[in-house]
Amino acid sequence: MSHFVYMNDRVVPAAEAKVSVFDHGFLYGDGIYETMRVYDGVVFLLDEHLQRLHRSASLIGLDIPKDVPGIKRALYDTLQANALRNAYVRLTVSRGYGQIGLDPDLCKEPTFIIITNEFKPYPNTLYENGISLLIASTRRNLKEALDPRIKSLNFLNNILAKIEAKRADAYEAVMLNDAGHLAEGTISNLFFVKEGVLCTPSLECGILDGITRSLIIDLAVRNSIGLREGAFLPGDLYRASEVFVTNSTMEVMPVSRVDSSRFTVGYVTRLLHTHYKHEVNAYVSEKKGEGPSLWQ
Repeated sequence: MSHFVYMNDRVVPAAEAKVSVFDHGFLYGDGIYETMRVYDGVVFLLDEHLQRLHRSASLIGLDIPKDVPGIKRALYDTLQANALRNAYVRLTVSRGYGQIGLDPDLCKEPTFIIITNEFKPYPNTLYENGISLLIASTRRNLKEALDPRIKSLNFLNNILAKIEAKRADAYEAVMLNDAGHLAEGTISNLFFVKEGVLCTPSLECGILDGITRSLIIDLAVRNSIGLREGAFLPGDLYRASEVFVTNSTMEVMPVSRVDSSRFTVGYVTRLLHTHYKHEVNAYVSEKKGEGPSLWQ
């Protein structure tokens, strides 16, 4: 656990970081967040995460109480306070304190929180052998009902799918959209290799445009790996030669099983993870000389 948390306008001891029971993030899941990974003191793809944070805020009519330089300073202040160089960062902005009711105008000021924790690497055995997936019966929220571009605090949809996975002793769940097409995991984007082509559900399937997903797509194009974004059925996944999932903390995580179909960790998965690591190293080297950073 972190010793210090950034709350609203300052770093405070974690024990003092308390949110009101009248906060609309708590009452209604009214808010947004970003999860980031820190490598050797550098927040990876920070600008991309903050662009998405502001997009989410705009889509729900929420004014973030800091500009981009202010958010960056707050992030690095929190990392420094906790003496963390390799970390997991969760940045949350809720609608804030207000009387009970759905009207956003009941809340005068958003609640701004940064939590940092030491990053504990996933076991190497997971990357060597892969994880298990379950295709959940819980469907992804209808995109016309809740815009998937909003990375919101309301995660009950994903939690229900995660409960299904846990009951089946699976590591992660994959949700289908309302049309029965593959969408995404509870905390990850999905990729698979079929007939030598790297496939991933398109944004039109109602998924979040993951930042790691975007980088993997870019790396595939740069390395002349055939790519197809589209609408796929569970059968396409079962017949794949390789499967992996992505997010900011797992990076590129191989999959060994989807329901009863089994897979080996393949060449494309390993190649893309290797290139992803190279991107991280290059980014960290480039950003170390820029501010704000832990080197100033």
